[in-house]
Amino acid sequence: MNLRAKYITKHELIGLECEIVAATDPTLVGLRGVVVDETRNMLTLEIEGKRKKVAKAIATFRFRVGNRLVEVEGKTLVARPEDRIKR
Repeated sequence: MNLRAKYITKHELIGLECEIVAATDPTLVGLRGVVVDETRNMLTLEIEGKRKKVAKAIATFRFRVGNRLVEVEGKTLVARPEDRIKR
């Protein structure tokens, strides 16, 4: 994958492995899966064959980019995916 970790907020997140490392809802912390969909305010993770929607603004995510792990504050991701590249 040619995705650089420092530019993750400007790239496609669908297909990346993701873990929730912090959230205002403690039941979300520790969830791991693959990002299968993204909207302005939500990431949809596929976890063990089931889909779970997580609000971007309330969580901190850890993405696997190649062999690196990158943590991203969800508030920085709040935007339509196509609009994030403009920031």
